[in-house]
Amino acid sequence: MKIENLFEPFEIEYVELNECPVVAHKHNFFELVYIIEGTGVQCINKNKMPYAAEKLFLLMPQDCHSFEVKTTTKFFFIRFNDVYLKKQNRDWIEKLEFIFQNNTHLPGCILANRTDKPFVKSMVEALIREHINLQMYNRELVMQIVNTLITIVARNIALTATQKDISRNTENASFEMLTYIHQHIYAPEQLKAEKIASQFNISPTYISEYFRKLTGESLQQYIINYKIKLVETRLQYSNLRINEIAFELGFSDESHLTKTFKKQKGMSPSDFRKQSNRKEAGLLSA
Repeated sequence: MKIENLFEPFEIEYVELNECPVVAHKHNFFELVYIIEGTGVQCINKNKMPYAAEKLFLLMPQDCHSFEVKTTTKFFFIRFNDVYLKKQNRDWIEKLEFIFQNNTHLPGCILANRTDKPFVKSMVEALIREHINLQMYNRELVMQIVNTLITIVARNIALTATQKDISRNTENASFEMLTYIHQHIYAPEQLKAEKIASQFNISPTYISEYFRKLTGESLQQYIINYKIKLVETRLQYSNLRINEIAFELGFSDESHLTKTFKKQKGMSPSDFRKQSNRKEAGLLSA
């Protein structure tokens, strides 16, 4: 299967196609696909769903995808890789967490929030104008718009994940508690059992047992597992040093993070980062 590479941190492309199909292929980068007009079928990892105008799709690295074009379609592509992500600040990386932690989505438009649809349309139109006119500060302006679009994607995936969690759980308490943990993952004091118990009016001596009944795992283990997922994200998509990641996520020091990460993943954070970099280099040379 063909694997496409991206040799710049990000790029945008406007394409009009009337051929069918666009054969299955993979990327080593992230891709946002906006349908300006036209109809057809999008396939991601063997899951098919119709597409139409004003739909926005997210393709993750190594997703296998193709398009079956039924009527002439105008596509607008926004592509970016981890080099682009590593240039962003910490606050912006935090906004992307729901993309990385909930990236097993089925194919389909990711715009779960209706009010975002006209906003996205206007930003795509602005990108097309900049792409065509190439005026002063073009690249800087394009990057600002792309970052805004990526943030909207994160918000909509978060909203979709929230809706799935609500339907999956028989008790809203489970969802509310998980949301509280996610929102305060960078504030260790707020994640102490006594604090969570107080927040949800539960006895501190009962909170761990209560959480296990709702989720199937202990409160402390859930918090650790979620932090380790965020550590993986930082190691892959940021240039933060390991001691900075440890401080950001409330580990006592770099040694504490390394010990916990190695217990969970079977390798040190530095080895995990090296392995991720080698995989990326292998894809680029493929």
